[in-house]
Amino acid sequence: MTKIENPSIAVVGTFDTKTDELQYLTEQIQFAGGIPITIDVSVLGETLFNPNFSKHDVALSAGSTIDKITSSDDENIAMQIMAKGATQLVQTLYAKKEIDGFIALGGTMGTDLALECASTLPLGFPKYIVSTVAFSPLIPPHRMPADIQMILWAGGLYGLNEICKSSLSQAAGSIVGSASIVDKPNFEKPLIGMTSLGKSTLSYMVHLKPELEKRGFDIAVFHSTGMGGRAFENLAGENKFSLVIDFCLQEFTNYVHGSIVNSGKDRLVNAGENAIPQIIAPGASDLVDIQSWGDKPARFKGREYHAHNRLIGSFSLSKRDREKTAKDIAKTLAKAKGRTHVLIPKQGIQEWDRKGEALYDPEGLSHFCKTLKREISDPVTFDELDCHINDKAFSTKTLKIIDDWIKTGVIKF
Repeated sequence: MTKIENPSIAVVGTFDTKTDELQYLTEQIQFAGGIPITIDVSVLGETLFNPNFSKHDVALSAGSTIDKITSSDDENIAMQIMAKGATQLVQTLYAKKEIDGFIALGGTMGTDLALECASTLPLGFPKYIVSTVAFSPLIPPHRMPADIQMILWAGGLYGLNEICKSSLSQAAGSIVGSASIVDKPNFEKPLIGMTSLGKSTLSYMVHLKPELEKRGFDIAVFHSTGMGGRAFENLAGENKFSLVIDFCLQEFTNYVHGSIVNSGKDRLVNAGENAIPQIIAPGASDLVDIQSWGDKPARFKGREYHAHNRLIGSFSLSKRDREKTAKDIAKTLAKAKGRTHVLIPKQGIQEWDRKGEALYDPEGLSHFCKTLKREISDPVTFDELDCHINDKAFSTKTLKIIDDWIKTGVIKF
């Protein structure tokens, strides 16, 4: 890893309405040792600041002009055109190796535009968004790049103040520091994408990770609580994985049953679309998550409930809900273009469903497993295992499948 001295940072924002804030941010980037490359995405008015790329340059990159954009009298359409132009500019600067990092500043308009720009930059390229709506449910999971960093722009709606300057100065230091010392992934080893929850719920990765590393793989385990699955699906969509071990489908279940703790509608889709070989198991798909700090939804009244911590809790699914989940899993996997094998552990699919635990429901589990087995269709294959998903026997079977796929060339090295 080589440290980059004086990294060049693309700075994107509306310099007409946020001149003082963006000028302060560029000054702080310079103070931290970076070189700001400023891109003005203004639509409303003019600025006294002299950016490296003016709003006219941005409009031209989108195949338009500022006059045409403003004549539409539709701010949403106008900013979408500017987003297209800014994205094209940023891509060009990246391709020419003229920038080492990206940072954007904005409210809802600026954040919308910034997400589009950031989504075209590769994994490992530092990308920051300073936003008044950072971490807000307004931002859909599918628009979040796998390694995006967001900073809440507190007190930053209109003009500089001490609170605002604190956020912006930290953001400047963060992007310059990241661009200087980032250890970008090289993908020299074949990468396995694995999904799971914490070890208190799902623990197969404890057995699998060291064994897979012995076989020459790099293993990335994604926390299946919404954003982890989003990052997982983004990378599968970019064809970064040699193999997918998708053993926690709780985000898929959450989406099916209307929980906000989901990863978007393409969960369980992208590996199949890219013909990435995948081994699937329905880990924790008998549960639906809620925020444990909020009101309990009336539709789950009477269901068994487990509060994992002060952030997240889980309700068990009814027999009917489990049947729908199983059918939707099978229906989604049937569209996969690559080798897909499902493991169905009959004795349990998460730690809390063992005998004596709060969510023990052998009848519901049995009905789910039978439905899933019945609904799986060719070319998807499956094994029904007389063990729990956290038992070593489950991991041993997984390794056997992987070894067979290595020998037969299903998994490419």
